[in-house]
Amino acid sequence: MKRMMLTPFWLLITTVVFFTAFFLAPFTVVIIASLTTEGDQIFTLQHYIKVLSDQYNWNVIALTFRIAALTTLISLLLGYPLAWYLVRIIRWKAWRRVCILLVIIPMFTSNIVRSFGWMVLLGRTGLVNQSLLSSGLIESPVRFLGSELGILIGMVYILLPFIVLATGNTLAQIDPSYEQASNDLGANPHTTFFKIILPLTLPGVISGAIMVFTLAASAYVTPALLSGGRISVVSMLIFQQYSTVFNFNYGGALSVVLLFFTLVMVGLAGRIGHVRRGKS
Repeated sequence: MKRMMLTPFWLLITTVVFFTAFFLAPFTVVIIASLTTEGDQIFTLQHYIKVLSDQYNWNVIALTFRIAALTTLISLLLGYPLAWYLVRIIRWKAWRRVCILLVIIPMFTSNIVRSFGWMVLLGRTGLVNQSLLSSGLIESPVRFLGSELGILIGMVYILLPFIVLATGNTLAQIDPSYEQASNDLGANPHTTFFKIILPLTLPGVISGAIMVFTLAASAYVTPALLSGGRISVVSMLIFQQYSTVFNFNYGGALSVVLLFFTLVMVGLAGRIGHVRRGKS
């Protein structure tokens, strides 16, 4: 009995130690660096003032969150129907398992490898441009690499599984009797979906959207590779400050600013989702 009581205690201690060592401690170092001057360790807000007074930084921040928002929106538009297909359309369980594996397997591959793959596919002589040219849809190759479109394609491909898994899990938990009751009361499939199914899946949709948005806002590898250095997002500025300029104080301020705006956007999304669930 005593051993059973000690097990949750040690699990809690292990979790707290892990969280402190790998999140709180590094984050505290970043905050301290952003609030001090190099060498003197004097409290200052000059790094934040420098970050927020530079119009270039605001342009990069706006671009970062525009890409993150578009990635989230496109992932939702593609991921929800795919989740619906996996949960509601497929009846053969073996085929469903195969489809789920096809969604999950790319997540076990490094983002670097997948981004390099898209660099090959989206190049001027890549498969995408060659297919569009051969079909007559375009007359000259489209410049995907070094553009927001190329970054969006790569980001959606990498982050789409999060929407599919979160939404699919919520769909699988909905009792089919709700739809049957709706049909018995004379509601058509369109009304049943928007009045019953969609509100019930909002928690999964919102959680998946939050995961995609936060990962897209902080992504570095995919934007860096697919932009070819022509487009900068905040994570690239942070990496530049830490690895090239070696200005850890300014890089720390950029990191905290990115985290702050991300939390604000996530908080607003969560609040909107809570209000919509309340109304429904």
